[in-house]
Amino acid sequence: MIADNKKIQQVSDLSDRILTEMGKAVVGKRDAMRMILAATLSSGHVLIEDIPGLGKTLIARSLAEVIGLDFKRIQFTTDLLPSDITGGYIYQQNSGEFVLRKGPLFANVVLADEINRASPKTQSALLEAMQENQVTLEGETMLLPEPFIVIATQNPIEYEGTFLLPEAQKDRFMVKIKIGYPGFSDEYTILKNRETRKTDKFDLEQVSSAEELISANEIIETIYVAPKIKEYIVELVSKTRGHNKVVIGSSPRGSLALLKISRAMAAFNGRDHVLPDDIKELAGPVLEHRLILKPDYWLQKDTAFEVISETLLEVPVPVLD
Repeated sequence: MIADNKKIQQVSDLSDRILTEMGKAVVGKRDAMRMILAATLSSGHVLIEDIPGLGKTLIARSLAEVIGLDFKRIQFTTDLLPSDITGGYIYQQNSGEFVLRKGPLFANVVLADEINRASPKTQSALLEAMQENQVTLEGETMLLPEPFIVIATQNPIEYEGTFLLPEAQKDRFMVKIKIGYPGFSDEYTILKNRETRKTDKFDLEQVSSAEELISANEIIETIYVAPKIKEYIVELVSKTRGHNKVVIGSSPRGSLALLKISRAMAAFNGRDHVLPDDIKELAGPVLEHRLILKPDYWLQKDTAFEVISETLLEVPVPVLD
């Protein structure tokens, strides 16, 4: 299918509407919201690693609200069971039958708060949902609603009572991002807006729909990716596997994620093709969490970021016709 410039502009306009409306609640974090929206439109999941109080929950809730999607928040704890998130069959004494009670996974946008506090058994149930868009209850497979996006959070400074995410699960996240502290003017605006609203609640309008999101995803799939760009992606990902600080580099799933989300970013910019700059911008968020570092570098901050930065410098940038 050949990309239609008019339809691509519709995707660009849609992203602007969504981000502008989300900006009424989330001040000064447009780049982070843009990355999350790009992953959403690419059918990808998002891992946010940052300290509490920076708006992670607010971003996820605002995204669902302005698009008109069903939103559920799951607070992950050490005693959370798989059935607590997937649901199960409950015996009804009146009728003498087992009735299905669906869990919070049956939503369009699922916020998995502090995901690393859940046991491996519960994380494995989430892994099936993320990878297959389905859950299995009593041997019966049930499809999850479309679209289905998991936005997971974890705290990078508090590890007591947590379980490290398995590499297989981290690999299922399309991007890993940080929110970061707001600047002085942004934080002042947050206070000023709260004083004006006189409430902690936000009044956001629905500016899109699930159907429009699915349609945008189909348009994004028509964005052209030149052979040189695909070669550039493969060279970057392959280079991470031979780096002297890395035990295991990115899997081919990283290459696919980079391909898919770069198309979304191109559409956001009203382009019918991907540029090398799209790949350079996205390489960090897409590939960093997929690297397994050598033990000597486990405690060194930003080592994975340095590996990606060095890789970007070493691999020649393609020149497109």
